[in-house]
Amino acid sequence: MSQSNRVQFWSEMETANINSLIFFRSHWFAWTVLGLTREKVATYRRLYMGYSVLINLLVTIGYPLHLGLALFRSPTQTENVLNLTIFVTCFTCALKFMIYSYNFGKVSEIERLLVKMDMRVSESGGQMRVYKQLRRHQRMLLYLFMGIYLPVGMFAELGFIFQKQRALLYPAWFPFDWVNSTRNFYIANVYQIVGISYLLLQNYVNDCFPPVNLCLISAHIKMLYIRFEEIGKARTQNAELELEACISDHKCLKELFRLVVSLISLPIFIQITVTGINICIAIFAVIFYVQEPLYWAYFILYCFGMSLQIFPTCYFGTDNEFWFGRLHYAAFSCDWLPQKLRFKKKMLIFTECSLKPCTAFAGGMLRIHVGTFASTMKFAYSLFTIILRIRR
Repeated sequence: MSQSNRVQFWSEMETANINSLIFFRSHWFAWTVLGLTREKVATYRRLYMGYSVLINLLVTIGYPLHLGLALFRSPTQTENVLNLTIFVTCFTCALKFMIYSYNFGKVSEIERLLVKMDMRVSESGGQMRVYKQLRRHQRMLLYLFMGIYLPVGMFAELGFIFQKQRALLYPAWFPFDWVNSTRNFYIANVYQIVGISYLLLQNYVNDCFPPVNLCLISAHIKMLYIRFEEIGKARTQNAELELEACISDHKCLKELFRLVVSLISLPIFIQITVTGINICIAIFAVIFYVQEPLYWAYFILYCFGMSLQIFPTCYFGTDNEFWFGRLHYAAFSCDWLPQKLRFKKKMLIFTECSLKPCTAFAGGMLRIHVGTFASTMKFAYSLFTIILRIRR
């Protein structure tokens, strides 16, 4: 196999027909607002770095702190439970954001590997159908997370607006008297509204980034499956070079998968754990403490939203595992019988290597899988029954 044929083959392959990076546009906008894109800011870099430090001190650290200092100090149980749920959510959000910030350099490497995989996609009908399906899935993810945060925020705001007495959006501690001072009251509420908006943006990138990446990997595995099936069926192409290209793509996908899992593993583990606890607390509050209709609606939507935060990640984690496990079927679906012995040896080596399970784990312990989502719901129910027996 001549070097000139090999160079010509790869030059034909490296024509990008899709762009996976467009699905990160909203994330890059959010990361810019959140102060994470210091390296990409060409002008006013020092000003941006000052903004990044200030906003993260005031909100990422300050917001959970000012909620935590007021835990269980409210006059009603409803407010205490509301404060507990929002504190746990904000603390978890800030913790996940700091983990992502620490590993933010991996995002550029993920994008590099996605661009490399995009260059392998051809204009065949099967691969483009997968890409169209990918776009639909990405839109669904965007609408899903917008649908989670907007109703929860809206009902929390309505509960605050319709309070009869002067009160904060969330029960919290401030180093000044906001009860008897109108100016301080407005300062406290502006801080809470701006802060919760900032944390909702953090939550969006924290929770949307993992399923977006896993969805992209799943789509590229499906397109690789199609490329394997097409090997040898076009007589004008070199089947052995096509096989080598597919094997290289598989290695690239495995590297991308490991990189994404190393980035999202700990945040997903934290999210799964907190989801079970928070759902239990919210259900307990609805049954025993909450009487106001707006707060009742808030806690119901809160439970629903917490469940949906982890479901897409678990679903696409399962999808990745399934399609990685089927690639050896695709290899034997190609036209391998008339090929040379060297081709068959390479194909057998690939199929043996592809039999190794490719499973994503959260925190090195929990599978990122639909089964884990079901187990989280069972955990929330079991914890609720334990608290109920203790209460009785």
